[in-house]
Amino acid sequence: MASRSIVKYLARRFLFLLVTYIVATTIVFILPRAIPGNPLAQILSNLSRVAQAKPELIRAAERTLMEEFGLGKPWYVQYFEFVSKAFRGNLGTSITFYPRKVVDLVVPVIPWTLMLLLPATIVAWILGNSLGALAAYRRNTWVDKLVLNTSLVVSQIPYYWLGMLFIFFFGVRLGILPTQGAYPQGMIPNWSWTFVLSVLKHYVLPFSSIVVSALGGWAIGMRLMVIYELGSDYAMFAEYLGMKDKRVFNYVFRNSLLPQITGLALQLGGILGGSLITEIVFNYPGTGYLLFRALTTLDYPLIQGIFVILIASIYLANFLVDFVYAVIDPRVRIGQEE
Repeated sequence: MASRSIVKYLARRFLFLLVTYIVATTIVFILPRAIPGNPLAQILSNLSRVAQAKPELIRAAERTLMEEFGLGKPWYVQYFEFVSKAFRGNLGTSITFYPRKVVDLVVPVIPWTLMLLLPATIVAWILGNSLGALAAYRRNTWVDKLVLNTSLVVSQIPYYWLGMLFIFFFGVRLGILPTQGAYPQGMIPNWSWTFVLSVLKHYVLPFSSIVVSALGGWAIGMRLMVIYELGSDYAMFAEYLGMKDKRVFNYVFRNSLLPQITGLALQLGGILGGSLITEIVFNYPGTGYLLFRALTTLDYPLIQGIFVILIASIYLANFLVDFVYAVIDPRVRIGQEE
């Protein structure tokens, strides 16, 4: 009976996510085209510098490019071509990096983004929740005041501003850490210790800026949820029964983690979008930096390709969270049975 209710619940969630995915990709298709400007301007500008004496060549090139990218076709034809190609794994050709394929541009930068944001998000989540739970457990003590006040200050600092501060102190003033890129310019990526150590050295500042700026919010949220749970009926009843504080706290902590797990899953789902400003500040070669290049040059296929992957990863994360909730939270199953 329980397995049937879980399947029913997950089937509903899957259909809902499928519909919202179609709506979201449609919006992603429409929005870049609503921005004024010609996306082929950069290619034609570069071509005009080469073939100034032969404008007919430029016009012929423009017609060829318009046909290749389908920009002269009605919007609904462009939309159905975009959807049919996307389902076949063809995200088109980049305008900015013409004639390279979008997939060939996005796939190589994904590992850099995952390597930066996945550990940073998880470390910030663990540290923030641990500190928040500790502050709630030691409420109204110096530990609580220290954690709360520090978290309030840290959570209000924009992460890009924190990144610039780190660059100034550790990169410029002290000169102990590199400030730009994922590895030194001119170095070819390989699996040697020299390259790995260089990557780790470049990794410290962007990683630290993301962790420090994120853990404050997690700590504040966890502190509030633990305090709320400590005042709930089951916690107070357990105390009246004489249950030890640590045991009550363990139950409270586990219940308080549920919404935090949801938040973590949503953040992990959006990781492929990159930390846009952080990657720009540190000139880090991730998907966020690539998206920034695509937006500034109106590269429709590249913008669409990045968002198609990003939205799919977010919805996949949502579906996994729904699955975990259906398994661990009986209220979800009971709701479906009713």
